Amino acid sequence: MFDFFKKKKKEDENKKEYLEETYQDDEVEEEWQIEDEYEEDFKPLEGGETLVFESSNADLEEEFSYDESEHNENLDSNHISTEDLTNSSDFNYEESNNYKKEEIYNQSYEESENKGFFGKLRDGLLKTRDQFSSQIKNLFTSNVKIDDEMYEELEDILISADIGMETTLAIVDSLRYEINERNIKDSDEIYPLLEEIMVRHLDRDNLDNDLNFRNNELAIILVIGVNGVGKTTTIGKLAYNLEKEGKSVMLAAADTFRAAAIEQLGEWADKANVEMIAHSEGADPSAVIFDAIKSAKNKDIDVLICDTAGRLHNKKNLMKELEKINKTIDSHAGSATRENLLVLDATTGQNAVNQLREFKNVTDITGLILTKLDGTAKGGIIFPLQYELNVPVKYIGLGEGIDNLEKFDSKSFVDAMF
Repeated sequence: MFDFFKKKKKEDENKKEYLEETYQDDEVEEEWQIEDEYEEDFKPLEGGETLVFESSNADLEEEFSYDESEHNENLDSNHISTEDLTNSSDFNYEESNNYKKEEIYNQSYEESENKGFFGKLRDGLLKTRDQFSSQIKNLFTSNVKIDDEMYEELEDILISADIGMETTLAIVDSLRYEINERNIKDSDEIYPLLEEIMVRHLDRDNLDNDLNFRNNELAIILVIGVNGVGKTTTIGKLAYNLEKEGKSVMLAAADTFRAAAIEQLGEWADKANVEMIAHSEGADPSAVIFDAIKSAKNKDIDVLICDTAGRLHNKKNLMKELEKINKTIDSHAGSATRENLLVLDATTGQNAVNQLREFKNVTDITGLILTKLDGTAKGGIIFPLQYELNVPVKYIGLGEGIDNLEKFDSKSFVDAMF
């Protein structure tokens, strides 16, 4: 009798599993058809019409507005879970990684809440510290001889960390001078002295790493950079940071050139809970900026962050477009404060230095945001950017989470390197 019930239970489970798989396959096929029809309804607007993407607590006042509740209902009706996809015969492993990235994003956000600034900085600079600090400690052993050979080896270590030739020579010369002046003989004293000198060189020109804000004045931040540096993602993180500081923020989707750029920025606007002004793909970026400035003024917005097309420094037409955007801001922003922030990828090393040089020839760069520092062992690239080219690093990116963009501080940065 017991065997009979076991057999019956097994048959019922197999039947249930078969029905669920059949239902899920049909449901996935039906939902994809719904999604295709849904996307067809979102054709590019004609005639330069403006889309306003608002956060859930904003008033919908524009003629063409983004209804978040309706959008969420549409998303829910067209949503396909990871379980549905996995059971489907059309399951694509690469596409499934998008869900894993979202899980990583949520996890990193929760973990970062329990860490202080310095803790996140040390974690983000792990690769740089592992390489740089270990080499420095091996050099300054108890039996090290303070001579030209030691200084030459130190130069090699600094250059390998992408600190740059000019900055490296300046640091080593200062170290040599201080060792002679202080009559240092003990290698244990060299290590903290080097750290002190590196901080001093980063702060040599007393560069202002704060954003240019004034009370009761609109601040306009133009964010530029080549494709692939994390520009759009950085804008979302910056908007989130400023919202946490109590400022009202609006985004302008002026990257109308790259496919899906507007949608990507819209996702970050939703995560940061800020409003976004956008036109259709292929629209005039200057027109987007114009409408965004007008809307920001009418709504007493504190900060307007403008995305731009990823432009290579050797593309003259894109650079001319940047000049046109700057003229639009100058003509219509009134007394608004300005920031032109260049986003650079830390993993590109000296190529980032070359990009800064080229962009400085075209526009006034008021500050830098260095991304992907957690993905490189050459975090020393900050030194030539700030020391040699005299442009302040205002923020650094240390991870994929929305709160992984940190204000740059020279002493904390060098401490984390050691």
